Amino acid sequence: MRRVLSTILLLIIGAAIALGGAYVAGLISPESLQPATANLGSQATEATPQINEPVAAVSSIIVDARVVPVQQADLSMSASGIVDAVLVQEGDAVEPDQVLIRLDASRQRVAVAQAQAELSRTQAQLEQLKAGPRPEQVASAQAALDAALARLERITAGAEAGNIDAARAQVSGAQAGLAKLLEGASEQQLIAARADQFNAEAEVRRAQHAYNDVKWRNDVGALPQAADLERATNNLEAAKARLADLESGPTQADLSSANAQIRQAQANLDALQATLPTDVAAALADVQNLEAQLELTKAGARAEEIKAAEAGVASATAALQNALVSLADTELRAPFAGTVALVNVNPGEQVSGAPVVQLANLEHLQIETEDLTELQIVDVNIGDKATLEFDAIPDLQIEGTVLRIRPLGQDNRGDIVYTVVLEPDNLDPRLRWNMTAVATFTAE
Repeated sequence: MRRVLSTILLLIIGAAIALGGAYVAGLISPESLQPATANLGSQATEATPQINEPVAAVSSIIVDARVVPVQQADLSMSASGIVDAVLVQEGDAVEPDQVLIRLDASRQRVAVAQAQAELSRTQAQLEQLKAGPRPEQVASAQAALDAALARLERITAGAEAGNIDAARAQVSGAQAGLAKLLEGASEQQLIAARADQFNAEAEVRRAQHAYNDVKWRNDVGALPQAADLERATNNLEAAKARLADLESGPTQADLSSANAQIRQAQANLDALQATLPTDVAAALADVQNLEAQLELTKAGARAEEIKAAEAGVASATAALQNALVSLADTELRAPFAGTVALVNVNPGEQVSGAPVVQLANLEHLQIETEDLTELQIVDVNIGDKATLEFDAIPDLQIEGTVLRIRPLGQDNRGDIVYTVVLEPDNLDPRLRWNMTAVATFTAE
């Protein structure tokens, strides 16, 4: 506005200088001016009675303005980080939601993967609870109960008096067997063994005599005399071995086996005698506990457990959504269709909230002025017309309509000024963003 007022003031000063020069040059005389003034005065006096109504004074409000887009935005990243890619250049036309800048999103992608894994885990846990127990789980619980019942039965049986007496008898029998081994063979057993050996020797002699009668034959091996001799010889060897065992007494292996039987029988007896009522009670408690576990397994999950699992799924879902939002924040997208006016960042640079892209819809331009003072704004209303002229295009003059008046005035070096937006009646293709203009409002 001050530029416009300065121009008007210079024009007034120039006119005054021109009139003064004419007067000095004698082109205009005082006498020539006075009649004209007198005539004007007399004409005004004579015309005064003919005026029937007052004529309103017409004045113009001239202010500076500029060309601006109807829609424009200074875009910044929602997240801070290192720029991975700048996908547009200044002057590029973009569509809504088109990616303009992308940050390095390695950490965000890892967070998404972790959140997805946690969601899968909680969903699987919920499905497992809702599905109920598996047959294998029921079978395992039943097997544990059966084992506990068998143990209880063994402990209970061991505590009975009859079982203890039988164990004592086993110990006595094992001890008697060892004593018999230590005594060795009796006289009767030796006589019988010697008789068996004598008879076996006689049988060998008989078979040998029969064999000698036919041994000259080529088929002697196939004759029964050969088989009889072999059988008699084997019986004689067995009789000699039995006699030798009886005469030599028990071997070390026999004694070791007998002692082992005694130790085993004694251990069984000791275990039965050591069984206490507390052992029976403990085994019974195990059975009862495993019975309860089996019933719980068959019953499946409680309603409270399912609700807790559902809450876990909901929490994991929210965490995944939050991770996805963080990942989306690494991309700057166009909020509307327009033209990239400014790109203020390069790959590899750190960004942290400052505007990096200026986007505007250059298909629709409007005129904006911030020069209307509080004394002038009272004469301007929405819908008023104004003449628009442009410094860069002197031959262009178009009409505009007041579209919007900002309600709040701003202090500009002591003056309170208001912002007014005008919509041109038509647009010239030569107009560009931020071109300077002059808006002339006619106020009565």
